[in-house]
Amino acid sequence: MRANPTRQHRDRDGFSRDDFLIDFEHRQVTCPQGQTSRSWYGPYPTSSPQAAPLSVVKFAKSQCGPCPVRTRCTSSRAASRSVGFPPKDLLDLQKRARTEQDSPERRRTYAVRSGIEGMINEFAHGHEMRRCRYRGLDKTHVQHVLTAIAVNIERLSSQHPPEETRPQRPPRPPTAFQRHLDQQGIPRPRSRRFIGG
Repeated sequence: MRANPTRQHRDRDGFSRDDFLIDFEHRQVTCPQGQTSRSWYGPYPTSSPQAAPLSVVKFAKSQCGPCPVRTRCTSSRAASRSVGFPPKDLLDLQKRARTEQDSPERRRTYAVRSGIEGMINEFAHGHEMRRCRYRGLDKTHVQHVLTAIAVNIERLSSQHPPEETRPQRPPRPPTAFQRHLDQQGIPRPRSRRFIGG
C-alpha cells in the first residue's frame, strides 16, 4: 500500500493525519495539542470513481494561529489546518496495512515478490505477452511455454565470462533517430538490455 502522502509524514517532521485523534461518533477531531475541530464536512465523493468518499475537518484560525508548534502542523500562514480522511473502516484498514508492511517479516516476503515482478515485467514488455499471437487456449498455452523457455535461455546466456576473456563486439551503427538526437545535442540513454555488452 502507498505510504502516507502528506508532507509532514514524508519529512518525518510534524503532525501527520495519524497524529490526530478522530472521533467518528461525535464527528470531531482532536489535534496533538488538544484542540478540537470546529467543523466537519462530508463525506464527499472524490474525483476518482474507485476512491472512497472523503471527510474533511477544519480547525479555526483562532486555534491554529497562537499554537506554539504551528510550523510542525501546517506551512500556510493565512489558513488553519485541515485534515482529510476516508470512512472509519477504511481508515482502520489503511493504518493496519501500513503497520504490517513496515514489519521485517513483510519486507522479507516482499523481497521474494520483487523478483517475480521483475520476471512479469520482462514477459510483458520484453516479449509482448500482453497480447497472444494465436487463438484458442491450447495455442496460447504453447506460446506461454515457448516464451518461458526463451526467457530461461536468454537469462542463461546473459551470464557472460569475465570481461577480459569476453570478445569485444563492434559497436552498432547509430540509427537515423539517434543521429538526429546527436545533431540536436540531445542525450540518448542506452537501453539496459545492451549495457555491458
